[in-house]
Amino acid sequence: MRVFKFGGASVKDATAVKNVTKVLEITGYSELLVVVSAMGKTTNALERIVESYLFGNGDLKDLTNNLKKYHFQILDELFDTKQHLVFKRVENLFDDLKTTLERNKSTQYDYIYDQVVSYGELISSTIISDYLNETGYRNEWLDARELIKTDAVYRDAEVDWENTQKRIVKKVNKKSLTVTQGFISSDKNNFTTTLGREGSDYTAGIFAYCLGADSVSIWKDVPGVLNADPRVFKNTQLLSHISYNEAIELAFYGASVIHPKTIQPLQRKEIPLNVKSFLHPNSEGTSVKKGQPLDPYTPCYIVKKDQILVSLSSLDFSFIVEDNISEIFSLFHEHHIKVDLIQNSAISFSVCLNDKFDHFEGLLGKLKAKFKVTYNTNVSLYTIRHFTEKAIQSLEKDKDILLKQITRETYQMVARD
Repeated sequence: MRVFKFGGASVKDATAVKNVTKVLEITGYSELLVVVSAMGKTTNALERIVESYLFGNGDLKDLTNNLKKYHFQILDELFDTKQHLVFKRVENLFDDLKTTLERNKSTQYDYIYDQVVSYGELISSTIISDYLNETGYRNEWLDARELIKTDAVYRDAEVDWENTQKRIVKKVNKKSLTVTQGFISSDKNNFTTTLGREGSDYTAGIFAYCLGADSVSIWKDVPGVLNADPRVFKNTQLLSHISYNEAIELAFYGASVIHPKTIQPLQRKEIPLNVKSFLHPNSEGTSVKKGQPLDPYTPCYIVKKDQILVSLSSLDFSFIVEDNISEIFSLFHEHHIKVDLIQNSAISFSVCLNDKFDHFEGLLGKLKAKFKVTYNTNVSLYTIRHFTEKAIQSLEKDKDILLKQITRETYQMVARD
């Protein structure tokens, strides 16, 4: 059995959805599970709906209606008649979204986020499943929330692997074509949770692990895994073959093509991962599997923007030692803030932080109670895996560098934007 994942760009409009059937025609669609993301920029639109609902940013009704129009335009282009049941199904999902907002009593942002943003995948997968059925690709639609069970940490849930595996093995027919959603899951009380932004890749990895799949293919709008983001760097190169270890390193440092959590479940069962272009399904793409070195052994450039560089020093000029560091990391964990770089000396400790849940202000107050704190917001963290002197010189040119660090294989630099 195989697992395919189609991201938002690969299902962003009617033409893209039709292209999914072309991919299935070329690759075959028996014994296949398809994981789909929300269409285009739908997740961003739903995030704006959450902001409007909680904080009054923008007109909630207009935001919802615009999102609805976007999806119904796609429906109009895919289906010959508005009498098709898919129109009613999508209408019902938008009604459910409205009801969710009307009945909600919680003021917790992360909880509301998951209940609302999850509709992107539900709507997308419904449209795609019905279109596939309409065009002869008979499939079963499954709700991933009934299959992937997690804890109740909203927006970054941890998978309950034992319960999840039992449910997936019981519900998924490995001999047929199945369509389900990426990114979404549920806790023990059946409230919707999500697996982290861009978590649909991880969903594919979860299904592949639980089903013992032969392979996972992630279909992207790029030729495969490149040595740099082509939107940021020029003259990028395709990496044809990557080991699991190298893929994990690249994902950890922020390479956007593969979600950081995706590789681990695949590596545990040695399931190959293919990253391929949905525009050119016959092209080679990138193969990630056991025992492969990075090919070619090329410098890989990664940039993470909107970071925070924090420097801590003791109030009494005492050393920053293990007890202090343990306390600091406990605070990072408590506030769900990810540490991307660490550098310390006898009396200071510097970290580059990713505050994806906007919890830094709460953290800052607690840090200031025990340390002298200086920080810079809106900085960028640049990483070069397999650096060369030429690569470093090129990257550092005209940058306002705040911190840099070099290890055997990796160069990192924090620079002011």
